[in-house]
Amino acid sequence: MRTEAVMGKRKFDDDQITGILKEHQAGVTVADVCHRYGISEPTFYRWQSLQFGNVGLHARRLRALEEENQKLKKLLAESMLSAATLSEMLAKTPKGRN
Repeated sequence: MRTEAVMGKRKFDDDQITGILKEHQAGVTVADVCHRYGISEPTFYRWQSLQFGNVGLHARRLRALEEENQKLKKLLAESMLSAATLSEMLAKTPKGRN
């Protein structure tokens, strides 16, 4: 008979993991945090590396979005200036002229 490995339900959600990592940052030792929540130290360090890796990804994404936002603002300003110039030129032309 062949048994298949079944993935278990996650014991902690992302908010709980963040809370556990913050508890360590507040000064509680890794061993104490792991004992309190029933996790292994390798699990704790894996969570920590994933958390810090995501921070870097978020920072890069935020920077890229800010750069894109600046470009879009510049394009909008140029477009509005062009529309205002055309509107002003149209207002100056005589109405009876073809």
